[in-house]
Amino acid sequence: MPLKTRKQVRSEFASRGWSYSGWARQHGYSAALVIDIVNDDDRNPKRKCVRGESHNIAVELGLKAGQISRGQAPRFQFAAA
Repeated sequence: MPLKTRKQVRSEFASRGWSYSGWARQHGYSAALVIDIVNDDDRNPKRKCVRGESHNIAVELGLKAGQISRGQAPRFQFAAA
């Protein structure tokens, strides 16, 4: 599946009559975060969407390739000093 630009995502939402907050609620994300990502600049985005919820949102919207990493947060074990 080819990746989309943010402009294409905005156009798709407009043509389907979807709201960003409705999509965010349906997928379990923060509406403010979805809006920030969709309205960011394609060439020089402020939000890089490298990890966490930003990454998951970008993958689900088709803005980047990758796997959605949802579920329990990984547990880190620290070596005893």
